[in-house]
Amino acid sequence: MDDEGDDMVLSGRTGAPRRATGGRARAARVTAALAGAVLALAACSAPEAVAPAPETVTISPTIDPAKAAAPAPVVPPTWPLTGLPGEPAARPALAVKIENTAVARPQSGLEQADVVWETIVEFDVSRLIAVYHSQVPGEVGPIRSVRPMDPPVTAPLRGLLAFSGGQPGILDLVAASGVQTLSHDAGVEGMYRIRGRSAPHNVYGSPETFWRLADAGHQAAPAEQFEFARSLDRAAAVVAGTPVSTLAFRLSAASSPSWSWDGTSWLRSEGSTPSVSASGARLAATNVVAITADHPATGFGAQGGAAVPTYTLVGSGDAVVASGGKIVQARWQKDADDQPMRLFLPDGSPATLAPGNTWVELVPAGSGSLAVG
Repeated sequence: MDDEGDDMVLSGRTGAPRRATGGRARAARVTAALAGAVLALAACSAPEAVAPAPETVTISPTIDPAKAAAPAPVVPPTWPLTGLPGEPAARPALAVKIENTAVARPQSGLEQADVVWETIVEFDVSRLIAVYHSQVPGEVGPIRSVRPMDPPVTAPLRGLLAFSGGQPGILDLVAASGVQTLSHDAGVEGMYRIRGRSAPHNVYGSPETFWRLADAGHQAAPAEQFEFARSLDRAAAVVAGTPVSTLAFRLSAASSPSWSWDGTSWLRSEGSTPSVSASGARLAATNVVAITADHPATGFGAQGGAAVPTYTLVGSGDAVVASGGKIVQARWQKDADDQPMRLFLPDGSPATLAPGNTWVELVPAGSGSLAVG
């Protein structure tokens, strides 16, 4: 017997080892080898798994249909001399020369003026140029005579100028400025003397009548003179200014107006005396503008040989703008007698005013002053 190929196996009955027959062992080994070869061949020949390529999807942009141009913003109309909302009346600006001496106070109609310019004339006396457009006072006065500084103030308005009279040379300056003149000395309708006051402090007038007298060349509403913000909180002084409570001016030896902030308006006083209108209304302003300008003498003389002064208002100079209880330094610029005065901040942007009425204090350079507190 050939024992070389026999294997040793355990007998299931006794545990005693016994040898397997050589043929069966070799068959088992061959079968196992064939199975391993088949598995190896299958592993080598199976195709390698490949991830599918990502699908490319092209999405065209959605294009909205053509749109119409955006409508222009609607800007509510405002009154040109105050910046307040409203549809401006189709009437010209009316400037009236108003006296401001102690015997002339209280004056009529000042509380309804859109703009008041305070000037210094001969003998250091204050005289006012009250400009009306948005309101119609029943009466204004006392009305006094014209001065050489009136044309550069009133010419940009291209409206009416009412006064009691004037020297021939000064009347020529006013006539050449392009305004329509309304003079008591010339017998204009609507101007009269009242009882209870002595001449020359008793000439008064009817603005309603003055407007009816406007000729064909002086019918249009005035252009905006100062630039206004759309609201108080956007005004230049409110945005960039310094809080103050009082404005104390010294315009001359005889004129020291002051203004105090009450939380709503600037309230005017003559020195320490509150200023009121003949109606009893306290004189107040939304804006107070200080314009410092040269104040030279002219060739015109007054009583006793006193020189009649004027202001040099074509050019530029220092200014202060007060609105909303604050002040801001500014510059004024006026390019010609018939051009409006413009106000600029130090950076060159407009020094806008708050919507409302304005008093302009013309401060003589070198002799006038403004103190704030």
